[in-house]
Amino acid sequence: MGKGNQCSVFMCVPVCVRVCVSGYQQANVVILPKHLAEDFEAFCHSNPAPLPLLYRSQSGETSCLPLARNADIRTDISQYCVYEKGHLVETVSSLQSYTREPRIASGQQAVNQSHPWSDMVCFYLGCSFGFEGKLKTAGVPVRNVEQGRNVSMYRTAVTCRSAGAFSCPLVVTMRPVPAALLNAAVEVTHLTPRAHGAPVHIGEPALIGIKDMSRPDYGEPVELQPGDVPVFWACGVTAIEAVLSSKPSLAFSHSPGCMFLTDVPDSSTSLITPPPDSLNGPNIELSPELTPLCFLVSHKPLLYSLVSQRAAARIRHLEIIIGEDPGQRGIRHLFTEDELLHSCLALSHSTSVAITTGFPTYVHSPHDENDGPPGAIAMATMLLSLGKQVTMVTDRRSLERNQALIDEAVKTGVLKTTIPLVTFEDTGPDAALHFLCHHGDPSKLRYDHLVAIERCGRAADGHNYNMKGVEVKHLVDPIDNLFIAAKDLPGITTTGIGDGGNELGMGKVKEKVRSLIPNGSLIACDIPADYVIIAGVSNWGGYAVACGLYLLYTCPSHQRYLRRGLGEELTTSQEQLQDWTAHLPSVDKEESFLSTLMQFGIRCGITGHLAMKVDGLTFHPTHSDIITKLREVTL
Repeated sequence: MGKGNQCSVFMCVPVCVRVCVSGYQQANVVILPKHLAEDFEAFCHSNPAPLPLLYRSQSGETSCLPLARNADIRTDISQYCVYEKGHLVETVSSLQSYTREPRIASGQQAVNQSHPWSDMVCFYLGCSFGFEGKLKTAGVPVRNVEQGRNVSMYRTAVTCRSAGAFSCPLVVTMRPVPAALLNAAVEVTHLTPRAHGAPVHIGEPALIGIKDMSRPDYGEPVELQPGDVPVFWACGVTAIEAVLSSKPSLAFSHSPGCMFLTDVPDSSTSLITPPPDSLNGPNIELSPELTPLCFLVSHKPLLYSLVSQRAAARIRHLEIIIGEDPGQRGIRHLFTEDELLHSCLALSHSTSVAITTGFPTYVHSPHDENDGPPGAIAMATMLLSLGKQVTMVTDRRSLERNQALIDEAVKTGVLKTTIPLVTFEDTGPDAALHFLCHHGDPSKLRYDHLVAIERCGRAADGHNYNMKGVEVKHLVDPIDNLFIAAKDLPGITTTGIGDGGNELGMGKVKEKVRSLIPNGSLIACDIPADYVIIAGVSNWGGYAVACGLYLLYTCPSHQRYLRRGLGEELTTSQEQLQDWTAHLPSVDKEESFLSTLMQFGIRCGITGHLAMKVDGLTFHPTHSDIITKLREVTL
């Protein structure tokens, strides 16, 4: 027997009696004229997270046997919304009057004369109320239930994928979750793809265009408790926004919070099986190794990201590979787990990345060593292939030579395309601010991620030193100031990649450097980065970042999160995948670029020789073996 004549567990908008209906899956409902049905079904398939389609009726059909026996959609919801030409005109407790033709309101024409019930098609869509019981079972508090309120629903600045007549903003629900229980909440809801699945955003509401959480567009405000993080799930009320924007002459929906209750137990995953190319397809959502894990990406603004267990394990393997210490510098003492993973996640969420490298080692020109530029170019070309903006920041003394290196890298296919090469000068107290932000406005960031790889970093005494303790400050521009300024600019994340502790960003591990690295008390960089990637050779860190980004962009769980659950694509197109693969580091490309560096007179940092060596280690077999291992894990 259909249970749709009961309301959801929460008060409706505008009013609904609270009735507990736990144990069964619930559904959002939209009823449209049949001439819009094909467009709306396509809209659902294009936006599977907010609109998981459970059932589409035949024209005029009032039952829905796959979901509930003996149901009548005209009476089985406690409150309906009636729309005419994109406007909510009334809420009613039954739609039976709309089956009597024609219906004429006082002083009006017969509004449904052109759309009798026989011309209407019902769409039943998954609802997040279906997973709240599972959250509670997993020990995750459901704050809206605790507070006796309807869940908060917000219209976002995220635009759904359009289809035919339908285009609208994504609507999300917000449930506060204690930070320590985020993984539990993610895993539980990931296993309910027909009830919107895993969250589409975790963290700062403004990042998705929500300006005031105390004023939800639907539902009621739910208060966060100390230690809670706002977690946002795609919401079926998106369908109501679609109805409002498409302006059909007549349409109906459930009143937000007053759901259609099915006969399907909420423990079931047997509702309509999604198509194999859906982001919510069973091969993605229900495979244990693809269960998402939640990681903090930044504090300012607060942002978490999701990545599958499989992708996270592979990136951790990359981190182990680059941690080899053939130079016996003791860099393993500086290692912190998951710094590579966190950095890659932050870069994945970025749009504009500035990369700097350059470590002067010799008194003769050119001063810089050959560790750093290959890793910087490897990261740059992968970021470019992923659609990011990339800028290289260099010293004025190296500008002409580095431009020639970039041009040669593009010519030989090592770099996807040319990138801007800029310098930074300390012209005053606001120089770094104006470099990082358009017109010096912190709300208009020019870059949202800074990466330093094998870049000489400033020590506590204000000088810059090489590993032997030789002072080289006169050979470096004050690019360190950009990392210092970035700490106070919400929205900019920083990464430092190094192999000795004196590189820019290593201030995060400076105490270890001072106590465990030779000359550490003198040379340790004092300026921290948000994430520090420690590698046996810094270039390896750059290669690992490129491989880690590839793994994230081929991870369905992460891609779904980046897309906010929108879009039909399950797997990347073959053409796109080939492009990303082509821009991974390879033995041939890295050997070619190292040869180019030799042609420009750039030497090995340990031996000072113009040779196919980096940090005293021959390209074959040492560096080539590391690149091969990284590719094997990645591909």
